[in-house]
Amino acid sequence: MTFDRKIRIAPSILSADFADFGREIRAIEAEGADWVHVDVMDGHFVPNLTFGPPAVKAFRPHVTTFMDVHLMIAPVDAYIEAYAEAGADMITAHVEAGPHPHRTLQAIRATGKKAGIALNPGTPLEAVDYLLDLCDMVLVMTVNPGFGGQKFIHSQIDKIARLRGMIGDRPIHIQVDGGIDPKTAPLVAKAGADVLVAGSAVFRGGSVDRQQVYGENIRAIRAAATL
Repeated sequence: MTFDRKIRIAPSILSADFADFGREIRAIEAEGADWVHVDVMDGHFVPNLTFGPPAVKAFRPHVTTFMDVHLMIAPVDAYIEAYAEAGADMITAHVEAGPHPHRTLQAIRATGKKAGIALNPGTPLEAVDYLLDLCDMVLVMTVNPGFGGQKFIHSQIDKIARLRGMIGDRPIHIQVDGGIDPKTAPLVAKAGADVLVAGSAVFRGGSVDRQQVYGENIRAIRAAATL
């Protein structure tokens, strides 16, 4: 993956039809998704339970773009290798998920995968100050993790802008996740985000039999972010 800061739209398949993931993934890619975002939750670190490594392995053959696996689990280190073997291209762990995030990033990189670190809304930016040189991406959560469809937390815009300044010219993506739609996309893009995760805003109103709606939704978010 060549690094650049063009806007990438990463639909979260947490909002897809759980009975038809293969066709849903192919539909969003056909309609312009840049990445496929997979939200992994454990019912412990966050109050929801989603996809284990076998599910991610099942998604992999359908993904032709880039599979972005967001681990909202604790402890996290013990599961990194399993998600890498399942086919993740990027593995993102939370700085809050354990006492040694530096070691966690080292473990991700040791699998040959891209490494990301995520920050919850209440976590200060200083938590990643000494981690950036191990990161391919920093994810700023713009909702509290655990559920789709939440309202965007506006205080995180300043965090994104400050993070962009910290990164400087290092090849590190800034991803945002939570409440992203055509209204909030320009706010986070202006602040410096370049990878926009969107769940309900992409899948709302569409289906695999009406996948053109996914395309309309993706294009609306991209157009708003690139104004």
